[in-house]
Amino acid sequence: MKRSHSARQWLHLLLWAHAISVLSFYLILWRRTAPPKSRQDKITPGPVPDHTTASIIVPARNEERNIRRCVTSLLGQEIAANETYEVLVVDDASTDGTGHILEEIARSHPHADRLRVLRLDDLPAGWAGKPHALHAGVHQTQGEWLLFTDADTWHAPQALHTALAEANKSSADLFSFGSDQELPGFWEKVMMPMAYLGISMQYPPKLVNDPKSPLAIANGQYLLIRRSVYDALGGYDRPDMRGTLLDDRDLALLVKREGYCLRFVDGRDLVRVRMYQGLAEAWRGWRKNVFLGSRGGVAFVLLQLIGLPVMTIFPFLVPLLALSKSARRFLDTSRQEIIAAGLIELAPLLAYRFWENRGMKVPFYYAFTHPLAGALFTGIMAQSTWRVLTGKGVDWRGRLYYNRSQISSKKVL
Repeated sequence: MKRSHSARQWLHLLLWAHAISVLSFYLILWRRTAPPKSRQDKITPGPVPDHTTASIIVPARNEERNIRRCVTSLLGQEIAANETYEVLVVDDASTDGTGHILEEIARSHPHADRLRVLRLDDLPAGWAGKPHALHAGVHQTQGEWLLFTDADTWHAPQALHTALAEANKSSADLFSFGSDQELPGFWEKVMMPMAYLGISMQYPPKLVNDPKSPLAIANGQYLLIRRSVYDALGGYDRPDMRGTLLDDRDLALLVKREGYCLRFVDGRDLVRVRMYQGLAEAWRGWRKNVFLGSRGGVAFVLLQLIGLPVMTIFPFLVPLLALSKSARRFLDTSRQEIIAAGLIELAPLLAYRFWENRGMKVPFYYAFTHPLAGALFTGIMAQSTWRVLTGKGVDWRGRLYYNRSQISSKKVL
């Protein structure tokens, strides 16, 4: 009897320890990710230096679904009289209609003189597709600023001028916009807030922009870098950069580590993107980099595999315990106490999700899909970890990375 009573006491203590842990987690998450009260990241661009030139490089592999919208938005940029730019699309061995669409744009668009297309047919050994396409594009352009952007983006007419002016004002060597996520489908609305929760937890913008902090990240959907800095660092031609699947994060780390200025700001009014369509595509997309992009190596990933369901799924289960007499008896507690513990967990969780959903333009009631998103990302992370560590590899756009033949020569960050 004493042993049984002692066990119930420990379970009772565990209930409240979990409640306090969840409360603390979401309060800390809010503190790390909420924008500063001073609004230091608000964009207020000034003029750009005389005769500023920019080269926009768009890697595209089988992007017939997106390429027209992206390229036409880039060709329609409204620039100042002292600015010039070019657009280079790197067709990375596309087998769909990407090339034909680009040819049509080149024939019919009123600003087609700004557009060039570079066709790549082979991927050299040791390279990942996107770093290779970007670096090949750098060699074909002349701008003093390089803008790397994805084929699934849309750019407001003032985006380029604003980025150049803001980068100049802040003396940034690498300047990146956070983009607005287009989430028309159910699964996008379920998964993207959880993805952003994980990214912002590990890479808080306030620390990313702090030169004293080693944390660094950029958004590959809009990454503007000085050519002189890219060339000085070796860019994606460095042996440790050629095979990266985290081209934006790793370039930002390199820039900041070498003492250059990194600036990451909210650009949701200027750049939009629809990353994935449907559950299967989102699963594959996040699977390719969720393990590699986690800080702290394997140990931290294993901790996340435990912590993610604890912080996203269990809080919704606690109130259900109040409905069960056997559970209340087992925990040696009352219905009111279990409800109180559940409220302590759910209140900060839902408050955080309501705030996050509002910023991402997701209906507030999707906060109640939080446990579903937690379960999905636990599965994605587990599969990503297993495939990389066992050498089975992760696939993306018809190419396999970190498979058994490559893993011994790659460093997992």
